[in-house]
Amino acid sequence: MKKVLLLLLAMMFSGQAFADEIFSTLFRFKGVAPMSNDLYNESCGECHYAYQAGLLPKVSWEKLMLVDELEDHFGEVADLDEEDRIELLNLLVDNAADTSFYKRSMKISRSIPDGVTLLRITEVPYIKRKHKPMTDKYVKNNPKVKSLINCNACHRQIDKGIFDDDTILIPNYGYWSELDDD
Repeated sequence: MKKVLLLLLAMMFSGQAFADEIFSTLFRFKGVAPMSNDLYNESCGECHYAYQAGLLPKVSWEKLMLVDELEDHFGEVADLDEEDRIELLNLLVDNAADTSFYKRSMKISRSIPDGVTLLRITEVPYIKRKHKPMTDKYVKNNPKVKSLINCNACHRQIDKGIFDDDTILIPNYGYWSELDDD
């Protein structure tokens, strides 16, 4: 109610442009925090999409960023010098799902049972639940997607941290919100 009142007041007294700015500010924390760090995007984006930190809790990022884990990072060597490793670790922990005030990150964090350390985003209960309707036809058998780890194949506003259903465009099939799966 408070948000609506502020929006109405802004529209009445300051014009539409200011009202639009207020509206976007009030609702910008819906998804997950975007990752705009060049070192992170270049280092992690070299081999795969540089996932937002808000998709895993800090305990997961702490484990993933251990030297031993980086030497066998899902079958690859993630080669980082120690200074960069520490910088990226701090960035990931500071923006992790359980330290974020973004709505989707909080849902992700709450879905993970206490004492569980997940290393794969695709194993997060919230994310698994959201992708459950995705049949093999849309993912595994789709040559432009192939796997759920290829988030940016369908999530068109992923770089902004937006994962809403109406922004999901499945290659070869169309927007998720418009699909009629028989």
